[in-house]
Amino acid sequence: MTDLHPVQRTFCSTREAAALLGVSVGTVQQWVENGLLEAWKTAGGHRRVMRDSVDRLLRRRGTVDQPPAPEAAPQRPTVMAVDDDINLLRLYEARISRWPMSPQVICVNNAVLALLRIGRSSPDLLLLDLNMPGMDGFNMLHTLRHAPEIRGTTVAVVTGLDAGAIEARGGLPGDIEVFSKPINFEGLLALWNSMVGQGRFSDTTRYSNF
Repeated sequence: MTDLHPVQRTFCSTREAAALLGVSVGTVQQWVENGLLEAWKTAGGHRRVMRDSVDRLLRRRGTVDQPPAPEAAPQRPTVMAVDDDINLLRLYEARISRWPMSPQVICVNNAVLALLRIGRSSPDLLLLDLNMPGMDGFNMLHTLRHAPEIRGTTVAVVTGLDAGAIEARGGLPGDIEVFSKPINFEGLLALWNSMVGQGRFSDTTRYSNF
């Protein structure tokens, strides 16, 4: 007798996981290696991603079983601020939106959601706190280390940790600028102006100067 009730698969391929999450296959592979997604390999060496681990990430974003619509190319440069302090995120948005070229400010209050957003559309500048519940900034940076989506992004850390505390937790890559809290907005603006001066936003087909 034919079973009219299809069996729901408990796993999916990396390509299927990428389509569900709205990110590249390379990003899915990176997330598997860093433990964000659970997976195993077949005898032939193909990765199979556990569907419930994909669903957990989707639930964090509130889009289970509904692949996200592709994001349109931004009309302005983008700055993503990642911090669990909501009031600080509001301050970021108020101050940064007035910078040259009126950047679009994307505020995210946890690292997992930030990784999902970056997988879909990477920002020009990423401002990252180190002390956050769940996945902290150190783990997020480790996950992003070899992610292809982040290659064109300038990353800066904004933290209340001093140099000794940062070093005790493994340190940071040498190419990342570190800003202390309370936030030095003048220093962040200088970093942004240097990016503008380097012609980072000279592609007028992508960016408009407001």
